[in-house]
Parts: sequence; structure tokens; C-alpha cells
Amino acid sequence: MSNERNWAGNLAYRAQRVEHPASVDELRELFAEPGSVRMLGTRHCFNDIADTAGVLIALDRMPATYEVDAGRDAVRVAGGLRYGDIAARLHADGLALANLASLPHISIAGAVATGTHGSGDEIRSLAGAVRALTLLGPDGGLVQLQRGDEGFDGAVVSLGALGAVLDVTLDVEPTYQVAQHVFESPGWDAILADLDAVTSVGTSVSIFSRWQQTAHADQIWVKQRVPATRADAGAQRQRREEVMSRLGAVAADGKRHPIIGVDPEACTDQGGVAAPWYERLPHFKLEFTPSAGEEIQSEYLVPRGDAVAAIEAIRSLADRIAPLLLVNEIRTVRADDLWMSSSYGTDAVGLHFTWKPDEAAVRALLPEIEAALPASARPHWGKVFTLDGAEVRARYPRWADFAALAAEHDPERRFVNDYLERLGL
Repeated sequence: MSNERNWAGNLAYRAQRVEHPASVDELRELFAEPGSVRMLGTRHCFNDIADTAGVLIALDRMPATYEVDAGRDAVRVAGGLRYGDIAARLHADGLALANLASLPHISIAGAVATGTHGSGDEIRSLAGAVRALTLLGPDGGLVQLQRGDEGFDGAVVSLGALGAVLDVTLDVEPTYQVAQHVFESPGWDAILADLDAVTSVGTSVSIFSRWQQTAHADQIWVKQRVPATRADAGAQRQRREEVMSRLGAVAADGKRHPIIGVDPEACTDQGGVAAPWYERLPHFKLEFTPSAGEEIQSEYLVPRGDAVAAIEAIRSLADRIAPLLLVNEIRTVRADDLWMSSSYGTDAVGLHFTWKPDEAAVRALLPEIEAALPASARPHWGKVFTLDGAEVRARYPRWADFAALAAEHDPERRFVNDYLERLGL
């Protein structure tokens, strides 16, 4: 046994060993060995999606590909790189991604494969930025797919079922600045009365609550692209102040952490001070251990039209949730066409739970939460949930197409593990 654990420490991998190939040839040699294999990213998944009884393979020592397209609207990067590894380099080249997750610490291939999303009414998930990718299949053959190709929409959010993602090509745009503002004690009734106004008040908006009381949330974080003109900046500020006034929210008088009482040193800077996109879109800085450290995470994403009902369901369970909760975050994601994306075919609202590290108690509570949420809720692939495979499959209209694609790429089921079997793959 490898004795390796995931980032949060709540999962011990069953793998015989963990390998770190430094070339495609070394990776092919590992694939040529008999037995099951799975790809391992930065170990930020809280369930066994990356586990196997065979060999785990991390791509963090592969060549660090970074190639800007001649048209300067795309960049090809190694799948094993972290978003934090490419962000500053993109900015130095005058370029930017439209989106980042709350953690820059996560690997590009791993985040894309699990549908990790970031936030914003008009911003698609991280996977939505993928315009091409290169897979190494279990037979050692290379498969290159680009947007518009048959099977591409199923191969991006792949759950690790198709092979090793050697590189991805991401959409980029000219670099830009973002300012971050934090407001405290917004009223839930006012938030739910016009959720669209709240989530559209910035480029990316997060509502944080510990659900220790149900009248007010704890904080709202507003990340806003800095406009080109002073007049536009003034209009942004006026709208932000109007919305926060309706919510009864007040501007924070200093830097904050999403979890009340935790030292905010690890968080990206706030107070409306503008900086390059990669220094504000994440909640946490690359040089610090993110979030709370020892924790468990769950997340469910619902169609925009079901969002208020979903939040009300969580609100009704506040007394059950609060004792186990570190913080709940609510944010939005734009629709995409990727078969296994939690925002496939619908603008989505995510309800994210960072739990205290008591997995038995969390797993005992989750069925109650899952039963209370609308039947449209889709669990985040990399986080803890208890919905059975049949129920999960029913929430993805293209599941059968994805299963056929996985069988085509991996006919001997080398990449199928317990997690995928529970889903029915």
C-alpha cells in the first residue's frame, strides 16, 4: 500500500504505489503494466474519485508545457500544472483566463475533469474554457480533440475515465484588473427576494453563511472587473451600494476570511484595492494552505430557477447543519454544453459546504440535505455526497453517451474504479 492521503487527510488511498513519470514514454511504460490505473492531481478531491487498488499516476513532473497561440486567444498548457503555476505567466504575457476557482492550488487537468467551476453569472466553469485537449489512452495511443469534434463535449469533464490528460488548450483574453469588496450581515429575506440582483452586482459574487442564525448571512464577497472609464467605475460603485443597502449589509472594516474568526492572512486582498485578475479571483493565495486545512467538502449545483427553493431548503435545516459546518458558500456558474458538467444545459447556482472534519457525522446528515434539495441538484464530482448512482445518472441527460465514450476509450476498463462503478459506469 502507498500510505498516501488526500489534501484534507480524510482519505487514505488504497493504491499499491504512486508514480510520477517525467515523460510520455515513462507514462506509456506505466500504462503497459497490467492492472488498474488512475490519474492523481493535486489531491484536492474529498472522495475516492482518484483512488484505485492499482497504481496512481501523477503528472506533476511531466514537461511544463506553456505555449501561447499565435492569435493570442489561447494557451496550451500541461495538464499536471496548477492554475497558480500559469496565472502570473499569462499576466506577464498580457493575457488572462476569464475564471479561476477559489483555490489556485488545483491542477488544471484535475479541476477540468471534475467540473470544478469558479464563479460568476456570465462565467462558465473552468472546463468551459477548454478548446482542445490531448489524451494518452490505456493502449499508449494519443488522442487529440478540439471543440466541435465528435465526443469533445464528453471528454472534457471526464471523471478520469478516458485516460491521462497530457495537455489542454484554454481560451484566454487580454489581462485585466479586479477589485474585491466584502460586506457583512446581509439579510436572507432580502437576498432571496431578488437573488438575481445580488449575484449580478459583481463579476463574481459569493454569499457565505455558517447558518448559526437564519435571518442574516455572514458575508457577501464581490469580485468586480475594473472598468476602463471613471464613469463606469462610478456606476458600478453606485449599484453595489444600492444593492447592499437593500440587503442591510455593511462594508467590512478590514480584511476577512470566509470562516468568521479565522486569520485572513491567507486570503486574497480586499477593500476595493485593484490588482491583476489572478490575485483577486481566487479566495486564497497560492503561497498559503488554502481554506481551513482539515475539513470535508460537499457541493450541490441546481438550475438557476431552483436556486431560491434550494437555499430555503438549506435554511430550513440550519439547526441540523450549523453544528457540523465551518461555512456554506453560494455562488453562480453559467451554462455550458459539456455532458458531465454540473452546469450542463443550465445556468447553475452552487451550494458549497465546508464541514468540520467529522466525516461520519457529515455522511449521516447528507441524505437529509439531498432529500430536501430540488431533484435537479447535481453533486460536485470531487466532493462528498451520498446520492446513489441511479439517482446521479438520472440528473445527467447525456450519461449514456458518456458511458459509451468511456467504453470506446477504455474498453478493458483500466480506469474504472470503485467510484465509477458506484455511478454505474
